[in-house]
Amino acid sequence: MATLTLLITSFFFLMTLSSSTNPQNFTVELIHRDSPHSPLYNPQTSPTDRLNAAFLRSISRSRRFNQHSQTDLQSGLIGAGGEFLMSITIGTPPMNVLAIADTGSDLTWVQCKPCQQCYKENGPLFDKTQSSTYKSMPCESRHCNALSTNERGCDEAKNVCKYRYSYGDQSFTKGDVATETISIGSASGSPVSFPGTVFGCGYENGGTFDETGSGIIGLGGGQLSLISQLGSSISNKFSYCLSHKSATVNGTSVINLGTNSVPSGLNEPSSHVISTPLVDKEPKTYYYLTLEAISVGKTKIPYTGSSYYPNNDDVSMKGNIIIDSGTTLTLLESGFYDSFGEAVEEAVAGAKRVSDPQGLLSHCFKSGSAEIGLPEITMHFTGADVKLSPLNAFVKVSEDMVCMSMIPTTEVAIYGNFAQMDFLVGYDLDKRTVSFQRMDCTNTI
Repeated sequence: MATLTLLITSFFFLMTLSSSTNPQNFTVELIHRDSPHSPLYNPQTSPTDRLNAAFLRSISRSRRFNQHSQTDLQSGLIGAGGEFLMSITIGTPPMNVLAIADTGSDLTWVQCKPCQQCYKENGPLFDKTQSSTYKSMPCESRHCNALSTNERGCDEAKNVCKYRYSYGDQSFTKGDVATETISIGSASGSPVSFPGTVFGCGYENGGTFDETGSGIIGLGGGQLSLISQLGSSISNKFSYCLSHKSATVNGTSVINLGTNSVPSGLNEPSSHVISTPLVDKEPKTYYYLTLEAISVGKTKIPYTGSSYYPNNDDVSMKGNIIIDSGTTLTLLESGFYDSFGEAVEEAVAGAKRVSDPQGLLSHCFKSGSAEIGLPEITMHFTGADVKLSPLNAFVKVSEDMVCMSMIPTTEVAIYGNFAQMDFLVGYDLDKRTVSFQRMDCTNTI
């Protein structure tokens, strides 16, 4: 048993980019969206308000995985519901843009001049006519054909590839597919530049996007994502370390790209690094893992959720959960969740179960003056038993109440960022594995 003492909320990327040669390793600081360093920080909102807003974004974001809408599956984001912001420079001379970073999206896009229909943006729009390195993509180019058929179009008069994304909350973006020089700054070394990066220049954009951001930075697993395009220059490896203290002034989280971003000594007892296979399936945007069971204390409960995108209608356990740094909560198959919730309720000591006043979380527990004893939760992925701390599985919503940061779903299961706090989570896209190493992410820079 352990006692929950800290409050966790959601995250944003903030990266400063400029030009240089391509190194094999670099580290970028992440800024929590509720940190005073964040451009979205609102000192007037309470910690409880920020938590509830993060939970609502999780629920909204999860709907984009609905199997009935292939357009939403490919485009990968519900409006401005991502949990990270990234600052990049684009073009020559470089121009700073701030955009939502999303591990569930592929194509990077920004608002561009001349804008036919754009949402309000605090900063200037990207002007391709002022950049010497902007190049439109032809309609029959391989980059254009990498878009799904309902995402791409063609301006035949100009032979320019067009993209169009529609998001689940009626937000949208349309524009030209092009290449540009995008640069990324590093917290631990020289900034780096990546010429010829494919992106979308958006001329028609609207919906719920926040005026702080200029578009989307795609960090998914598909061919057009920034991660896939950087490819060999980062040795097809990246990792992130999200600190539970990131909402404070001194809290620091990072993303690492390159050869050394994924820890060595996988599955060796002395290294405390464990790994699980990535499962290859469509759409390739998402990172799929296989969850076999969850333990509550010593009670192991087999996970009954099947693959959400079974091939040829063959129900399979493989790839039955998506790991996503942009979703705050963890969502588990509703049938399994019933027995899982019962086991948690039986294991909690010094508190009684109550309803969440906001109606968002399923299992909440309230005590009088006594500390609440919480069970250890272990996620049993294929080949990797990930032991969660109370901070990974529960959230303190008031002085005398905690709630599980895991909720039931009838759609796709998602392993959210609360569960990933204070782990170095490494993606080796050559070996097709995700690794976990427990560490204090506050001290990673």
